[in-house]
Amino acid sequence: MRQFAIAPAPYVPAHNSVQRVMALVLLALVPGIAAHVWFFGPGVLIQISVATLFALLLEAAMLRLRERPLKPFITDLSAPLTAVLFALSVPPLAPWWLAAVGMIAAIVFAKHLYGGLGYNLFNPAMVGVAVVLIGFPLEMTRWLAPEGVAVATPGLADSLCAVFTGNLPAAWQWDTLAQATPLDTIRRLANAGRTLSEIRGNPMFGDFGGRGWEWIANFYALGGLFLLYKRIIPWQVPVAMLGTVIVLTVPFWMSDPDVHPFPLQHVFSGAMVLGAFFIATDPVSGCTTPRGRWLFGIGAGVLTLVLRRWSSFPDGMAFAVLLMNCVAPWLDMHSRPRIYGEARH
Repeated sequence: MRQFAIAPAPYVPAHNSVQRVMALVLLALVPGIAAHVWFFGPGVLIQISVATLFALLLEAAMLRLRERPLKPFITDLSAPLTAVLFALSVPPLAPWWLAAVGMIAAIVFAKHLYGGLGYNLFNPAMVGVAVVLIGFPLEMTRWLAPEGVAVATPGLADSLCAVFTGNLPAAWQWDTLAQATPLDTIRRLANAGRTLSEIRGNPMFGDFGGRGWEWIANFYALGGLFLLYKRIIPWQVPVAMLGTVIVLTVPFWMSDPDVHPFPLQHVFSGAMVLGAFFIATDPVSGCTTPRGRWLFGIGAGVLTLVLRRWSSFPDGMAFAVLLMNCVAPWLDMHSRPRIYGEARH
C-alpha cells in the first residue's frame, strides 16, 4: 500500500520548502563534483567557492535595494545552487572575475530584475554561462586535460595562483596545460577531414565520451536518479531530452559510424547529463504541464544537437535551455490538460 508523508496533528500533508529542495539538489550534485575534482583538480572547488561568495553578496545587495528582508531569501540556498551550476560550467582555472561577471548576470539581471526567485523567465545559471561564453571566449577555452591524460594536475596552491593572479607558476605553462574539450576536438578534426576512428585514437577519449567526462556524467546521472526518487524533479524532462538525443543520432550513426558519433558519445560528452537532470528541470523557467515537460525536453535535446553541429560553441547546452525558456510559457499554455467537462476549442 502506498504511504504518503504527513505532518503531526492535524495531519496536514508535509510539503517541500524551497530550502529543502535546493539542499537536496546540492546534495545530488556532490558525487559529480567529487568526480570533477578527481579528474580536473581542486580548481573546481575554488570556482565553486568564488562563485558562491559573489552570489551571496549580490543576493544580499539586491534584497537590500529591493527593500526585502534578508531572511528567508538569503538562506533558501537558491543563490548557492546557481553559483555551483555556473562554476561546473567554466574551466577549473578560470580567473576569479569570470565568476563575478557570471553572477552579476545570473543574480542581478536574470533573477532579481525579474522579481526574484519564482519570477525569473530564464535559468539564472545558464544566463551567467551564456554571458561569459560570448564575452570571454578565450578564458572559456582553457580546460585542463583530465587525470590519466595530463602529465600532472595543478595542486591547490598552483590553482589558487592561477585563479587569482591569472599567472601560472614557473612549472606550468598555459600552452601545455590547457586543452580543448573532447567535443571541440571532434568538431575541429572532423572539419579537417579526419574520421571518427582516427579521432577516437586520441588518449583523451574513453569508452563513450571524453576520458573523465563520461565518469563525471555517470555520477551526475546518479544524482539525477536520486532527485527522481525523492520526486524533486519531473521525470519527463530528462527522459525526453536524453531519449531525443539517442533517437535522433542512431540513424546517422548507423548510416556512417566514421562520420557520425555513437549516440552515447553525445550523451556522455559535455553538459548533456548535467543539463538533463539539473538545469532543464528548473521548475521556474521550465514547463509545468506533463505534455509541456515532454516538449521542453525534446526541444532542449534537438537544440543541443543543432548547436553542437552548426554553432561556434562546442556544447551549446546553455543556449539550448535558454531558447526553450523563451517558449516554455507558450508550451504550457497549449499543453494544459483539459478540465473534465471543458469544451474543446
